Amino acid sequence: MIGALRLEKSLIKAKAKALDILRVLQLENEKDTLADCLTLPDKKRLEIARALAIQPKLLLLDEVMAGLRPVEIDQFINTIQHLKQHLDLTIMMIEHNMRAIMACCQRVIVLHQGQKIAVDTPNAIQQHPEVIKTYLGTGFTYPFQGKI
Repeated sequence: MIGALRLEKSLIKAKAKALDILRVLQLENEKDTLADCLTLPDKKRLEIARALAIQPKLLLLDEVMAGLRPVEIDQFINTIQHLKQHLDLTIMMIEHNMRAIMACCQRVIVLHQGQKIAVDTPNAIQQHPEVIKTYLGTGFTYPFQGKI
């Protein structure tokens, strides 16, 4: 609600905005729970909610999937896809979970030791020779072709 007060001067409107954001992030049932008592996935959703309260045009997510179990990652992927579809918002993610990157991103930038080595679509990045060489090794073939 504090973030929403940046743009809404009325407490009633700020509270309504905060509740809308909690609803979008599936946190409405936790609205009276102290942040310290939330689960890890809910704490991460709360951080996104706090950022969304100021109605940004750019949302930066840094390792938001870290520490989550596979089912929680799937839920987060759905949440990010929902945000992309329903908000006028650009989302930039720093993420090591490739399943999340492939599902959420339209464009991927791959860095190695601070240097950009590839920029392309998720599908093209999976087959990019420099990405494969740097992160998977020269013997890797896509898609796995029996080599696991």
